[in-house]
Amino acid sequence: MPDTSALRNPVFVAVDTLDLAEARAWSAALTGVVGGIKLGLTFFSAHGAAGVRAVMGVDAPPLFLDLKFHDIPNTVAGAVRAVAPLAPAIINVHATGGRAMMRAALDAAGDEAARLHLPTPKVIAVTVLTSLDDPDLEATGVAPPVLSQVRRLAALSVDAGLDGVVCSPREVAVLRADLGTAPLLVTPGVRPDTALAQDQKRITTPAQALRSGASHLVIGRPITGAADPADAARRILADLESRP
Repeated sequence: MPDTSALRNPVFVAVDTLDLAEARAWSAALTGVVGGIKLGLTFFSAHGAAGVRAVMGVDAPPLFLDLKFHDIPNTVAGAVRAVAPLAPAIINVHATGGRAMMRAALDAAGDEAARLHLPTPKVIAVTVLTSLDDPDLEATGVAPPVLSQVRRLAALSVDAGLDGVVCSPREVAVLRADLGTAPLLVTPGVRPDTALAQDQKRITTPAQALRSGASHLVIGRPITGAADPADAARRILADLESRP
């Protein structure tokens, strides 16, 4: 297991909405409850940097800016520099962009944070999307199983100097054994026992993911789709604390 003492709260809530007022309401309700807010392509495409600033108030928890950059190295470096003023705690790229692209993102994040006198964001790489399974991977021309591709891309990411990877919780235990305790393993596809899988395929429960060695759990609709998102988050955290 990684040292999670500094995290205190491993739950990042995925705020995936086109509605700025809804995003602000969720962020306000969950501040002080969850460990972080994840804003992704849906929200950023609708509202851009101004929308991120509107959601992430002074007291908001850390920001995971989930834009999954994937382009030539120079373009990705420029994109990272462009979002650095938003002071994300975590940003991500696609590992399939290759070593040079990942290194360009890492260098740009460090250089721009230093220039702006901001903390350097953690840069992590997406291995294989949690919406994909073996047949999906094979259809793209990559030989299954998914786990082999995840391990290959995770090793490449860490070798490039990145701070960790995004992976399915089903791959966490293997990657923790492969990579050791230092890299962040950020896991979407986490669903409480009572939640539906929806469009995620390689899923587990929050407790299972943490026991396997996950650093952060990204949980969206089981929290934001609840009548009381803060209460839903507290119930998940209470369940995590109650399990060995």
